[in-house]
Amino acid sequence: MDPGFDAAVLHALFTQPPIGLQVLDPELRIVRFNSAALGVQGLDMSDAVGRTWRELGFAADDVESMLRTVLETGEAVTNFRYRGRLAVLGGVEKVLSISAFRLQDAEGRTLGVAGTVVDITERDRAEQRLQLLYRAGERIGSSLDVFRTAQELADVAVGELADLVSVVVLDSVLQGEAPRPGPLVDPVTVRQAGFRVVEAITAVPTMLEVGEVRVIPRGTPFAQALSDLRPRLVRQLKADDPWLVRHPALAEDVREAGVHSMIAVPLAARGVVLGMAGFYRGPGSFPFDDADLGVATDVVARAAVCVDNARRYTRERTIARLTQRTLVPDRLPSYTAAETAYTFLPVTSSGVWYDVIPLSGARIALVAGDVSGHGLHTVTTMGRLRTAISALAAMDLQADELLEHLHALTEQLAREQPPVENSDQSELTATCLFVIYDPVTRTCTLSRAGHPAPVLALPDGSIHVIDVPAGPNLGRGVASYRSTSVDLPEGSILTLHNAELLQDTDQDQLPAFQNAFSTPTGLTGRLQDMCDALMTSLLPDNPVDDALLLLARTRSLGPDQVASWTLPHEPESAAAARRLVTGQLIDWNLDDLTFSTELIASELVTNAVRYSTGPAELRLINDRALICEVSDNSNVAPQLRHAEDDDEGGRGLYLVAQLAQHWGARHTGRGKTIWTEQALP
Repeated sequence: MDPGFDAAVLHALFTQPPIGLQVLDPELRIVRFNSAALGVQGLDMSDAVGRTWRELGFAADDVESMLRTVLETGEAVTNFRYRGRLAVLGGVEKVLSISAFRLQDAEGRTLGVAGTVVDITERDRAEQRLQLLYRAGERIGSSLDVFRTAQELADVAVGELADLVSVVVLDSVLQGEAPRPGPLVDPVTVRQAGFRVVEAITAVPTMLEVGEVRVIPRGTPFAQALSDLRPRLVRQLKADDPWLVRHPALAEDVREAGVHSMIAVPLAARGVVLGMAGFYRGPGSFPFDDADLGVATDVVARAAVCVDNARRYTRERTIARLTQRTLVPDRLPSYTAAETAYTFLPVTSSGVWYDVIPLSGARIALVAGDVSGHGLHTVTTMGRLRTAISALAAMDLQADELLEHLHALTEQLAREQPPVENSDQSELTATCLFVIYDPVTRTCTLSRAGHPAPVLALPDGSIHVIDVPAGPNLGRGVASYRSTSVDLPEGSILTLHNAELLQDTDQDQLPAFQNAFSTPTGLTGRLQDMCDALMTSLLPDNPVDDALLLLARTRSLGPDQVASWTLPHEPESAAAARRLVTGQLIDWNLDDLTFSTELIASELVTNAVRYSTGPAELRLINDRALICEVSDNSNVAPQLRHAEDDDEGGRGLYLVAQLAQHWGARHTGRGKTIWTEQALP
């Protein structure tokens, strides 16, 4: 081989390759190198001979350890990645790929180590950008909360893309409202929603605290980005820049934080501006470049869609909550049968509802229910069920029969329910507890569809859960409901609640009821205070659903308000009914209602004698209205007829309807009861 050719090849090898070539002696001192010794073409290393890599700025111990391992074992190392700041490059951070192998002579003696160094800083940055975009897709948008989404954007970008990240949103976004489409040209008021900074930056402006409100001043890169919806890149950020000079407070913040490069990206999605994201780099970091601008724009675009989703969810939740408040009573009417109080805590827009419904015969119905799911559709479904149960209750149905009708309605609503995208709600169901209390007999009849059974506090201080047969949830399975009846002493307290506070099996929570009712006045204390205290005791630390408590303290109607008689099955009973009614109304000082009540009682008793086979029961109740009831053993419901001019009969019930404010019929265990109500004078 021509020695001249060998020399030329060796010279070309150490002067022309774009990768760094180095030869180190057994002491790891540099013997020979090329012009790209550290993987950077054209680097001046005229004084590198005789020095170690550590002296050149490789501060990492793992690099020297790797070289010594190669020297001792002879096992080559390829693509060893080094990340650090090199003194020969002015302290700039570099990422190098190092490969090394041991050099030996013909006799096997170790001559040193040969190594190649390739600068892969840009490739590493590109890989990091791709990984950042991947992590952003995974981590941003884990919830439908604007603040949390903004913070996730800041958390993802800090340390990877920037040293400091600030995310602000418009106040209207936090309320769920959409700002007007297009750019924003007026001074914009924003609220800090997310913020993150590396530990190296210690001087953090107080205005960056989450929740702070500030105005984006005109003439700044932020305002420019909002005015045309294009991101802004400021490669070299200096405190004496003209736009900073006009805003001394911003200039001072820049100076104290030590940031030197900035990217401002508008937070916009679906044509709507939601806010702004600012990215900053501090001492020791490269200035932002066009590639960083592209990555920042892509990350913010992903976050903007998530923020807009959170905004739209907030808007829907707000509408659902407002709708919910209009569909449940904000106050409970007062009735003679019971004193009521409630505490309702709307945590989410769920389908929880409650009601107190007046029934015939001075009775009341207490209702508590819960529709599955959350959101506007659930709330409106709750409103439909509440309306339906009020209408069914007005028909004086039995408790279990009413739930059967409600079950059929829920099945129909489930069939009509449109499919909801990205929802884990498979079917529409509901729970319901329906309670009827009669203050005359002090009888409480209960039936439930999957709802927790009520808790009863008796005047003697005993507290227990009423054993009510549990039927299936409304809309699920076969409608099979049973009712149970209990006699309640006057002053008993019924507690209706939802599953968020107490399940059927939560017997260990009954002491909370004891504490709530153990006031100095016992069960006779202020009912609303007891309700609030009980809610405080039962409410979980982190409730996930709306919480409801409905308390009813029972009352009774005594002999001075109720009069009843049994009349034989004979035509003369109508006249007897008139005499009895007249005498009772005189005792009650209701003489003005004598004529109308005589006629009502006479017609109802006449019908009972005509269409039944046994005695008739006549009852007068002096409540907020004068109630007249006639009961018989016939199950045939009366029908209101409009008699023709030449008809000899058929006008009795028509006259009754004209004289009474309200009238109706309800079925009982032994037949039916026809009732009327007249306003008291």
